[in-house]
Amino acid sequence: MGAHDAQDTAKRLRAIGDELSDRFYERADVVRTLVVTLLAGQHSLVLGPPGTAKSEMARELTARVEGASYWEILLSKFTAPTRMFGPIDVAALARGEYRQVYDGRATTAHVAFIDEIFKCSTAALNETLGYLNERIYHPENGGAPIRCPLIGAITASNELPGGEDSAAIYDRLLVRIEVGYLADPANFAALVRSAVSRPVEPARTTVELAALQDAVTGSVPAVEVPDTIVDALCTLRAALRRKELIASDRRWRQAVGLLQASAYLDGRPAVAESDLSVLTHVLWNSPAERPTVEREVLQLVNPDAREALDLADVVDELEAQLDAMAGQSREALSEWVIKQAHNKLATAGKRLEQLRAEAATAGRSTAAIERVAGRQRAVRARVLTEALGVDASMVEAQL
Repeated sequence: MGAHDAQDTAKRLRAIGDELSDRFYERADVVRTLVVTLLAGQHSLVLGPPGTAKSEMARELTARVEGASYWEILLSKFTAPTRMFGPIDVAALARGEYRQVYDGRATTAHVAFIDEIFKCSTAALNETLGYLNERIYHPENGGAPIRCPLIGAITASNELPGGEDSAAIYDRLLVRIEVGYLADPANFAALVRSAVSRPVEPARTTVELAALQDAVTGSVPAVEVPDTIVDALCTLRAALRRKELIASDRRWRQAVGLLQASAYLDGRPAVAESDLSVLTHVLWNSPAERPTVEREVLQLVNPDAREALDLADVVDELEAQLDAMAGQSREALSEWVIKQAHNKLATAGKRLEQLRAEAATAGRSTAAIERVAGRQRAVRARVLTEALGVDASMVEAQL
């Protein structure tokens, strides 16, 4: 792929990410991470409760790859391997031939969405692991392994794996993204309005399958990884080990491809420190570990993130106080807002805006700061609606 073609593919993928971020509220980081993971030729897990648009996001993203064979399945403990990889050809069986029909199944898919991945049946476990690990399928009749054209799979689950079998699949999912229900009342109000308003035909950028494949196999691996990034990874690994957070050597090695994909998506020829932020979705095993990983990663990315994370702690504490005051009188809530919440939230908002401007001027990533700023806006919106009784539909104007 020529330089111009590579730049056009990256531009298209950025446009796809922007369009999906506009469509799915509070999911900009999720969408970008899914695109980066696909570019790296890796698999992702979207973890969250039902009704958080996991399936819809995956379908909308994968549908933007023109010419790609797409496969989707909802797993259960009774799902047979043949339902995933190819049913028995009944007509051939009647003639005494044992064959499977692979068209439209995982075996021929370029992109895949596997819902409830940890409900994979014991019978299908080994074939699913081989499919994710090596992109191969061993036919039921014992013939030669079939090479599958899978670029990457997006998987989803409402819960973490509960047994050793599903834990083996969990380990193979390099990127793990947590999603929750909408936090900002203004976004929730917009979501409700969208259910009753006439839909506007959205912009729909696409990318050709061949262009995506060229990026995954050629352009992304060609992105330079400077020694400073290698040093940063060594520093990060040591910091996490001190906190008894251990990732396998395989996971660290695969993570380098994510850094290259992040740089490529942004149109840069070399990995920069800002790309390290994607590791917040890679280096934890349980959700309880994620905040610690995020803090260590973002502190390494840039100095602005350190203060932004401290402000995030202030915002989280205020939200916890608001939750603890549930059921109290409007007078008590108003007094708390006047004496504590308003000034702290306003100060945090102003400082986050300053940090964002300083980072942008210095050419540093603003993603972490914007994420915390979004959290500040969401909590402030909750205070306005729940403590002061402001109409949720008017919150955006208040902010």
